Parts: sequence; structure tokens; C-alpha cells
Amino acid sequence: MNIVELKNAERVPLNIDARKLCIRPDVELIHIDFLPGETLEKHANPFDVVFYVVEGTGELEVGEEKRQITRDTAIEVPAGVMRGWKNTGPGSLRVLVIKVMNR
Repeated sequence: MNIVELKNAERVPLNIDARKLCIRPDVELIHIDFLPGETLEKHANPFDVVFYVVEGTGELEVGEEKRQITRDTAIEVPAGVMRGWKNTGPGSLRVLVIKVMNR
């Protein structure tokens, strides 16, 4: 058993609070905590991603589509598609990022 507490998790080198909760060859689990107004610029990844919003409200842009996303919502984004986040709410936007590394 491997236990990782969020407060002690290794940080991802980004300009927002992103932490590695699980890193394996087949899957990665990252927790991102966006403060009000913070963004993650649009980018593409060579792997599928599932986002799960734990808390807050934010705008997710995938390809040319923008949607307001609220807590308790999961979104699948395929590899190679541009995606980006913006916290549009008054409090934290907490998102779990599940990266599916192998198919």
C-alpha cells in the first residue's frame, strides 16, 4: 500500500498548485487547486485525460468548445486535443486529473 497525503505530495512545476498523488507507468493522478482567476493555458497531451471537479466552478476549454463545469463532474478528453482551465468562481477550483498513459 502506498499512501500520499495531498499536503505532502510532490509539486508539479507549474504556476498553480498542482501535486502528484500517484505516478505509475500506466496512470497518473494529479490534484490541481486553482485560486480565483487562475488559469492553466491551453495545451495538448499525448495521452487521454479524465478531469474530475472536486470543488468549485471553472471554465474548461476543449478544442473550440468552452463549458462551465461544476463540482462532481467528470470530463474525458482524448489525447492530442487542446484543453485549458480557468477558475471562474469565487473560491478554489479543485480538479483531479487522471492521465491514462497506456492503452
